[in-house]
This record gives sequence, C-alpha cells and structure tokens, in this order.
Amino acid sequence: MKALIIGIVIIAAAVFAVLPPASAGFGLGWWDDVLAFLRGGLPVIVAFIGLIAVFIGIADMKDRAEARKEEAGNKEEDSKQTP
Repeated sequence: MKALIIGIVIIAAAVFAVLPPASAGFGLGWWDDVLAFLRGGLPVIVAFIGLIAVFIGIADMKDRAEARKEEAGNKEEDSKQTP
C-alpha cells in the first residue's frame, strides 16, 4: 500500500513539474527541459539497444553453430554404433 501511495505522489510531482504555470495556473514549466532531455537521451538509448541486439545476435549464431556441431557428432556416433 505504501508503494502505491508513493507512486501516486511521484506521478503527481512529475505532472506538476512539467505543467506550464501560465496556462495551468500552477506548475514549474519544465516541459521544454524534459523534451530536451528526451531529444538528447533517445539516440543514446537507441544505440545501446542496438548494441545489445548485436550481441544477442552474435550469441545466437554461436549457439546455432555449436548445436550443429553437436548434432553432427551425435549422427556420427549413431552411424558407428549401428552394424
């Protein structure tokens, strides 16, 4: 219950911070700063996600190659055991 109340208070504080005082009558008017942060941070976040995707793709290719080698080894053992 405490987490829910704290979450609601934090969301209300965030909304208060971005509202323009001229049109809403209250607020800090930080919307332009939030947009600048998002414009600056979004390319970095996207590049980081892309880098993670590349690492996952490389690991997947290595796993598939290892599985093929293991499967080929199992087929070879099966062919040796059958008379």
